[in-house]
Amino acid sequence: MFLVKLLARNAFRHRLRTLLTILGITVAILAFGLLQTVVTAWYAGVNGSSSTRLVCRNAVSLVFSLPFAYQERIRHLEGVTGLTYENWFGGVYITEKNFFPNFAVDAKSYFDIYPEFVLPQEQKRAFLLDRKGCVAGKKLADRFGWHIGDTVTLKGTIYPGTWEYVVRGIYSGAEKSTDESQFFFHWDYLNETLKKTVSRRSDQIGVFIIGLRNPQSAPEISLAVDATFRNSLAETLTETEKAFQLSFVSMTEAIVVAIRIVSFVVIIIIMVVVANTMAMTARERIGEYAIFKALGFEWHHIVGMIFGESLFITGTGGAIGIVLTFPVAGKFGEIMGTFFPVFQIERSTLYLDILFCLIVGIVAAVFPSWRAVRIKIADGLRRVG
Repeated sequence: MFLVKLLARNAFRHRLRTLLTILGITVAILAFGLLQTVVTAWYAGVNGSSSTRLVCRNAVSLVFSLPFAYQERIRHLEGVTGLTYENWFGGVYITEKNFFPNFAVDAKSYFDIYPEFVLPQEQKRAFLLDRKGCVAGKKLADRFGWHIGDTVTLKGTIYPGTWEYVVRGIYSGAEKSTDESQFFFHWDYLNETLKKTVSRRSDQIGVFIIGLRNPQSAPEISLAVDATFRNSLAETLTETEKAFQLSFVSMTEAIVVAIRIVSFVVIIIIMVVVANTMAMTARERIGEYAIFKALGFEWHHIVGMIFGESLFITGTGGAIGIVLTFPVAGKFGEIMGTFFPVFQIERSTLYLDILFCLIVGIVAAVFPSWRAVRIKIADGLRRVG
């Protein structure tokens, strides 16, 4: 306790400079933590992928669909324990600003393949019995104030028209990283409507999701699925769910790299600022260090004072920055919830914050310590200021 008090007194001998340095460290750590959380949120879909699921899509592009009849041939392949399917609907709620993922799914099997979407049994039964029923994520329902029994109207973009649904279920995530901003409805409802309006677009599936008994068999089953439909009018590309999600992230990889670079540049800049502060402090106290040497203090005592003061400053700024990261990230997540449905601070980000605080504090004190240790007693006492 006495040591901390001594370091604090030393650090605040020049209050304005120390406060500004602490403020700079706080802002840097806050910015670094926020940028790293953005990168983590970007990979939320990848990190939340299951090793027991494969995604089968059209080999040409995700834009092209697959025949509904493929499901029976996939279902009977060895190693397949479950099968479901979904179509990206792309509907708009009231205005284009209210974007959220909405899918036409196989109501009977979808929530069995995705156990991370927790839906109460009574709500699941109600959803299955109502052809116009839908299920919304808790975060999405809270955003628009939806409740069980409410009618939700979407304007189709890919599938033109006005589509009405009744909220029969609100799912929650089994884990904090589960996306609670999605919207699901019956594929049968979509397909029956298409048969009446645009029959050539009916009986078509966007992607099949395949459940596996053993994750180790994923490569073999992927090859088996693709071999089954080779040389057909709609060949398939089957890959792990993680690889499927990574294909979307790779489209914006340059942005992710840029954010990572900026976050590390922020740390380097603050390292220079703290080093300059410690250099100024050491230069002002050369005479004091000379007196310590004359009184018999060893070099490690002087080095300890300089390193201790540097770590105290970076530690104080870093602690404030880490504490502020939580409310700032929470507010940012609310504002950007459309783009980042899962926005939470990972432990790894906090560990990096602490690590960089230590690195900045240590690196910033190296040169001042070297200079203080090398100064001769006579030269130090001769200097003024």
